[in-house]
Amino acid sequence: MILKYAVVFERMPNNYGAYVPDLPGCISTGKTWDEIQSMIREAITFHLEGMEEHGEPLPQTPMSVEEAMAHHNQPTTRREAEILAEYGDPAPVVSTTFEMVEVEVSLSSTVSQR
Repeated sequence: MILKYAVVFERMPNNYGAYVPDLPGCISTGKTWDEIQSMIREAITFHLEGMEEHGEPLPQTPMSVEEAMAHHNQPTTRREAEILAEYGDPAPVVSTTFEMVEVEVSLSSTVSQR
């Protein structure tokens, strides 16, 4: 089964980070662009297989890139602001990229979608 998810990629001062808004907790980091591309695909596959194992429904209509951008740009929570403040002033420059990522996963045909 081939699935596509919007992924938020962030270039930090020393590495890359990525997360999937549709799959809370599905995150990854990598030293290079190629590594983060590979790592997030692996994380998505692992996450979806875990959802199936636990009987959780998959997102029926995954976010578009535009919806992922809106999700990412929501106001920062108090806790997120505290974490960012730990970096000092000024905060590190983070370059953000949004892309649709396609993964091939082996899920049973009985996995329902919400």
